[in-house]
Amino acid sequence: MKRAMFVLCLVGCGGPSKPAPAPAPVAEQPPAPPTPQERAQAVVKQDLPEIVAQGNPDPNLIPRAVLFGNPERAGVQLSPDGKYLSWLAAKDGVLNVWVAPIGKLDQAKPVTSDTVRPIRSYFWAYTNKHILYQQDAAGDENFHVFRADIADGKTTDITPFKGARAEVEALSYKKPTTILVTVNDRDPKVFDLYQLDLLTAERKLVVQNDDNYVGFIADNDMKVRLAVKKLPDGAMHTMLADDKGGKITWKPWEQIPFEDADTTRVVGFAPGNKAVFMTETRGRDTGALVQLDLATKKAKVIAEDPKSDAGGLMFHPKTDTLQAVGFNYDKLRWQVVDKAIQRDLDALAKLEPGAQVNVGSRTLDDKQWIVVTTSEKLGQRYYLWDRAKQKPAFLFAARPELEKQPLVKMWPVEIKSRDGLTLVSYLTLPKAADANEDGKADKPVPMVLLVHGGPWGRDAWGHNPLHQLYANRGYAVLSVNYRASTGFGKKFMNAGNLQWGKAMHDDLLDAVKWAVDQHVTAKDRVCIVGGSYGGYATLAGLTLTPEAFRCGVDIVGPSNLLTLLSTIPPYWAPMVAMFHTRMGNPNTPEGKALLVQASPLTHASKITKPLLIAQGKNDPRVKEAESEQIVAAMKQANLPVSYVLFPDEGHGFARPENMIAFTAVSEAFLSAHLGGTYLPLTPDELKATSMQVKEGKNGIPGLPR
Repeated sequence: MKRAMFVLCLVGCGGPSKPAPAPAPVAEQPPAPPTPQERAQAVVKQDLPEIVAQGNPDPNLIPRAVLFGNPERAGVQLSPDGKYLSWLAAKDGVLNVWVAPIGKLDQAKPVTSDTVRPIRSYFWAYTNKHILYQQDAAGDENFHVFRADIADGKTTDITPFKGARAEVEALSYKKPTTILVTVNDRDPKVFDLYQLDLLTAERKLVVQNDDNYVGFIADNDMKVRLAVKKLPDGAMHTMLADDKGGKITWKPWEQIPFEDADTTRVVGFAPGNKAVFMTETRGRDTGALVQLDLATKKAKVIAEDPKSDAGGLMFHPKTDTLQAVGFNYDKLRWQVVDKAIQRDLDALAKLEPGAQVNVGSRTLDDKQWIVVTTSEKLGQRYYLWDRAKQKPAFLFAARPELEKQPLVKMWPVEIKSRDGLTLVSYLTLPKAADANEDGKADKPVPMVLLVHGGPWGRDAWGHNPLHQLYANRGYAVLSVNYRASTGFGKKFMNAGNLQWGKAMHDDLLDAVKWAVDQHVTAKDRVCIVGGSYGGYATLAGLTLTPEAFRCGVDIVGPSNLLTLLSTIPPYWAPMVAMFHTRMGNPNTPEGKALLVQASPLTHASKITKPLLIAQGKNDPRVKEAESEQIVAAMKQANLPVSYVLFPDEGHGFARPENMIAFTAVSEAFLSAHLGGTYLPLTPDELKATSMQVKEGKNGIPGLPR
């Protein structure tokens, strides 16, 4: 397990419902309501009370809890010895880990007891007696590692270092009571590497990180072999460990130039530990999966694709043999490397035609797999796969209530940017606009442009609850992999360098134009919505191109790129060169000018369209001040803004009660300003959330006055 580079991204019941009533064609919609600027001018000139926004409530819509509440079961795993099945499910309303003997699911019991924040991921220790998981406090991202005993449910914080962040780096069946962890309790800017005893929580220093390494890589025997360092120019230097008498020294091994630094990396060790597997873009565009000899540096291409980078990997759980490589251009496909699993993957592809298939967990003897199918309408469904019999046993769906709802398909589409790039995008149409489900709009309807975070991340095909929510409320939804998105090769990613608010934003505008040309929507019926970088894109859309969108919803988005870069978490410091090269260097006159020009705060007075802002108070990446600044600037300019704050959240909303409240507010806001329907916020939903409406309550229909 490796600690991933942080990016500015989010990471998140009722019976059958009637579909949303068909919205009127765009051409027949009533005139647009007054803009916030017009309203503000009316207030200043005539001293009139603020106008209360009006929407279109409808009780017969998909309940938010079906899409955003706790799943019935998720994250299903097998214990390494195959004796137990585990999953995440609610205990007293909070996601915890449950364990049952294999074949006796009715004997399931919770083995963790978190009471506030959901456990979002976990894994088995090779003892077969313990569950390990990571948890933070109120979204501060200072994760600790917890051990839960499956026999008695006793939970222990095995990295109890206040104000520090701990990450599990490696574990192995060869040393079942030992894990490698990194912790930044000595120096908040860097992570030291420790060997940790699972049973006693005693730790032994392996590497004191005095050289600003951003990560360590252990081999299949849990011996640290490589360290990764970011250089001042943004390049990446990989160092090889020389262990003499228990004292580790480092010598240079591979230097990767900046243009390849985020697309070329070690992803694991080959059997025998004399070679590594890497994704590789040096000398090529898309990332191939290669095997590289540590001593000779002789490289062999294992798998490649001309359109997409190597992504997910499948390894044999005991022999460490690489068996399959995933490539995701518009949809995920597996390229088999080890023919021993060809028969399995061929059979699994037929489980649910049209769904994507992943192997989520395997027993150490590799006789049983947990197989996860994913599709836009059904979400995740879990099977127990018997390899000897080549036979699946259906376990359960993560959200069985989805099968009762009027969900719609998601369509991959390719959109050309103005300078010729191909933008892989995903379109979801409401039933009223695509009666025969062919992916072609029957008539234009209002549209939500949903922008992913990162920006060094991507959108993908599958079940997207926001797509389904907004489509059910009468909107087309379009997600665009704009330049800088990952997975499409280094040229596409690097095309976003220094293009915040420029070509990256042009890609979004080009996607809107495509949607208008395809009669999906009309030019004046598009709202931009997004989180993190997507929140920035929302603010940029309403400031840099104030007439391009009807309204905007910003979720934890930065408004001032200078303050964003000056308040990054201390452990991001070794990666600051990457931010400067990709965004702009505030320490140079030209870089500072670029960042100021691209900052929405600089142009806040140009906002003329309705804006909703949502923020987590404890966000360590995009501080609360980023939202407070833009809200203050709008108030100073007499521009109405709606602002909701979640005091127990960070970069995004982990608690489902808060996600439900946010989506309730966002759909009511969209109904008022874009014309679709909304399901009113209920007293129970309001009581369950920590949400505080700090500004602009009158801009959100359905809120208690």
